[in-house]
Amino acid sequence: MKILVLGAGAWGSAVAMGAAQHPAGHAVTLWARDAAQLAGMQAGRENARYLPGMAFPPTLALAGGDFAAPAGAADLVIVATPMSALRGMLQALRDCSAPVAWLCKGFESVAGDAPGRFGLLAHEVRADVAPQLKAGALSGPSFAQEVARGQPTALVAASEHASVRDALVDAFHSPSVRVYANEDIVGVEVGGAVKNVLSIATGLCDGLELGLNARAALITRGLAEMTRLGLALGARADTFMGLSGLGDLVLTATGDLSRNRRVGLLLAQGQTLAQAVESLGHVAEGVYSARTVAQRARLLGVDMPITDAVVALLDGRLQPAEAVAQLMGRGPREEI
Repeated sequence: MKILVLGAGAWGSAVAMGAAQHPAGHAVTLWARDAAQLAGMQAGRENARYLPGMAFPPTLALAGGDFAAPAGAADLVIVATPMSALRGMLQALRDCSAPVAWLCKGFESVAGDAPGRFGLLAHEVRADVAPQLKAGALSGPSFAQEVARGQPTALVAASEHASVRDALVDAFHSPSVRVYANEDIVGVEVGGAVKNVLSIATGLCDGLELGLNARAALITRGLAEMTRLGLALGARADTFMGLSGLGDLVLTATGDLSRNRRVGLLLAQGQTLAQAVESLGHVAEGVYSARTVAQRARLLGVDMPITDAVVALLDGRLQPAEAVAQLMGRGPREEI
């Protein structure tokens, strides 16, 4: 299988490295937008910025410049850009005949020129700009560093198209990566988006040393928020008890490699949002999608108090301790 991965960040590089070592002998090309980054990767045979010390497999090809030609020859195209760049990438790929899948998680903050359109999930962006594409998402609980090292990982191939699900399974299912197919792309994408916001809240909780009881409560009630929003958008409830829901939430909320969790920890230490984001050196999608998650929830009449508190914290309307007090000060209610 010929696989093209567009985007040489941590996750794109890790996915390309894993596919290049697949027992089936896939021909994998990792495409980088930045010419200087590409030159550095070609010279050092590693992604020194995002995955330092992890050598590329000898069979992994590197490319830059125009990606139209390799995309046209590929059997599978993986878009490994941040959510903010997805719309432009899908527009450029709108005539691609191969299956296309994205790795980004979140809600788009701006939806082109359409008035009143915001907070779109990735599959809704695809419907806007390239409805003819057979496309989907590769999601689930995964840190790029562990995938690049070949450590055991389980992922979800989500799409309404069976051919896309099959292509993703064929590309990535291996002795170290187990890929589960799921046609509920709405649920998979809601889980992947909301868990980033909830992970900021959990990092804040841990940074304030509120204890394991508080962390467990926050994750559990966060899962309830995630599920409510997903059901309002047409997802299946059982998806949120799987890898792309509970699994991804637990990983991102508790794992030390989580960028979103790290944002919460740094805010709890008194850093400003700008300082926290700058210190990461990577994109933390929850910072950029939290507001659109909250906006989309309000339009649907979905109550998401943890998300609202995170937005107020990121906007500077609440201090860390005040955000916790706001959540704990809510009145009693039945658990639903």
